[in-house]
Amino acid sequence: MKVLGACPLDCPDACSWVVDVQDGRAAGLRGNKEHPVTRGALCVKVNRYLEQVHSPERLTRPLRRVGRKGEGRFEPISWDEALDEIAERLTGIIAEYGGEAVWPFHGTGSLGYIQGLEGLSGRRFFNTLGASRHDPTICSVAGTVGLEYTLGTAGGMDPENLAASKLILLWGTNPMTSGHHVWKFIQDSGAYTVAIDPVRTKTAERCDEHLAPLPGTDAALALGLMHVIVGLGAQDEEFLAAHTEGWPEFRSRIAEYPPERAAAITGVPVERIVALGERIARTRPTAIRASQGMQRHAGGGMALRTLACLPGVTGDWAIRGGGLHYSTSGHFRLDTPALTRFDLLPQPVRTLSMTRMGEALLDPDGPPVHALFVIGANPVGSNPDQRRVIEGLSRADLFTVVLEHFPTDTVDYADIVLPATMQPEHLDVLAAYGNLYLVWNEPAVAPPGDCLPTTETFRRLARRMGLTEPALYESDEELANQLLKQYDVDRLRAEGFLKIAPGPVPAGKLRFVSNLAERDGHAPLAGYTPPADPGDGLVLISAASHYFLNTGFGSNPELRRRAGELRVTIHPDDAAARGIADGDPVTVGNDRGSFDAIAEVSDTVRPGVAATPKGRWAKHSGGATVNATIAERDSDYGGGAVFHDNRVRITPRLQE
Repeated sequence: MKVLGACPLDCPDACSWVVDVQDGRAAGLRGNKEHPVTRGALCVKVNRYLEQVHSPERLTRPLRRVGRKGEGRFEPISWDEALDEIAERLTGIIAEYGGEAVWPFHGTGSLGYIQGLEGLSGRRFFNTLGASRHDPTICSVAGTVGLEYTLGTAGGMDPENLAASKLILLWGTNPMTSGHHVWKFIQDSGAYTVAIDPVRTKTAERCDEHLAPLPGTDAALALGLMHVIVGLGAQDEEFLAAHTEGWPEFRSRIAEYPPERAAAITGVPVERIVALGERIARTRPTAIRASQGMQRHAGGGMALRTLACLPGVTGDWAIRGGGLHYSTSGHFRLDTPALTRFDLLPQPVRTLSMTRMGEALLDPDGPPVHALFVIGANPVGSNPDQRRVIEGLSRADLFTVVLEHFPTDTVDYADIVLPATMQPEHLDVLAAYGNLYLVWNEPAVAPPGDCLPTTETFRRLARRMGLTEPALYESDEELANQLLKQYDVDRLRAEGFLKIAPGPVPAGKLRFVSNLAERDGHAPLAGYTPPADPGDGLVLISAASHYFLNTGFGSNPELRRRAGELRVTIHPDDAAARGIADGDPVTVGNDRGSFDAIAEVSDTVRPGVAATPKGRWAKHSGGATVNATIAERDSDYGGGAVFHDNRVRITPRLQE
């Protein structure tokens, strides 16, 4: 039997897949050949997804902690015992401290709207309790807000239209590792491709040209390129007059960034900036593909805001195959308020930032968090300031419940662990953020052991606590119908995927000057905001691994073998200055923390920059990962994370 499903992982592609079921077991998994983006292919990680489903390390029974927090020692218990203990603890905490003492911490382990982050699965239950809100700031919020200031929407061009582009700028994105299906449309175009990235990635190696700016200087580079374009008189005056606001002011801003200034800020040679600016000036359509990594710094929101201005100056927003693609999420008309039901809150409550977990758990002045539910997340492995996160999770008075598939670093700090179903075992709906397809996931097999869908877990917990709100007990099918009221649910379920019609971009006029930004307390005019790490040393980039997805697959033995030892790549000039040779053991650190790695000396990184992949588990990496060095600071817009605004010292490590 073949069952249509969808990959739930934090990737732009949201692949449609087919599960081959034999004798009630998921025996095979392949990409859906009928899906116009998936085209039958899955990535190197998801090709091993069924190894995860059938792994002997998988959690299949509820667990209660019997050791100290962090030791990872548990005993199996029944669901009745688990629900009784959780209900009793929650009742006591709410009676003493109020509902806001409860924090439902959702992560990107699943982007499902029914079971995962996008629909904040279980949120109805938490709203009925009056729990704190959770703000998922870890991924893309700064860039999303920046695009909304410029374009009126975060939805950009249809990535399938990259096939019509003549020039493609792959700006801070590495699709050969993350979201590789867009590469097919790039190849179909025959366009001249330029990678703009501090690291010569797998993608950059396949491009016609590679520019390596210093991290966090992308907006200055964009302004320098626009200076060249305007200097040649290549701006589209007709588009500017009809479809933009604030052009005279922005033209003055462009004049402040001649190529010489842009080169001094970015470290890109003047002649390279001029040459690319001239190429953009004479090439229509030009498209930009940008992704989340480039906005994870102090000026990340402004970077996307300014980058979206470039196709406005050239008029590419009006041409098929032109414009900018960051995320397509803004195009989907999904009724998420019907899922989350924040109207069930008995009174307004505080919002807690996902990327400030350590601060929230350790703040002596704010209202305390006494109950933490971790859902589809591994904050010990994924959050900034790893040391403070661990310190917060170690609090004796913090009651922590983790819904999980595997014994992650975060599970080790749980009081109760609840086994969750994986994608072939439950119903879900996905909306890609790298294309315009809704995808349906039909349950294909029964879950192993005592695993439950997240929705069912909270239905049972609501019943155990005696909650009477009818919305807490609606089925997964009812939830899906409420979410998808604008679309043909029967067709989506039967065919497995459905392409939606995008909204207009820009939505209204493109705003070089944004009154909304000014009302939010930001500069009204698009421009450049520099990175802000006050430390010294090299700027450390911790981008996606080719073998892990965030910390997902961190338990997979074969992918861990392929990933090899944790390495940090440094330029030969920087290595020589520090007395480091290729293959040397090193310590990478700053005032926040440190981790150990093996030096890889290579010119794939530019001078002044180091690079190491994210996604390792601390328990597999000597107790610390790259996130031990990253600050709990906010980016400029939306409280986003600053993973790439991080300076470190790299020193030789003495062998014992």
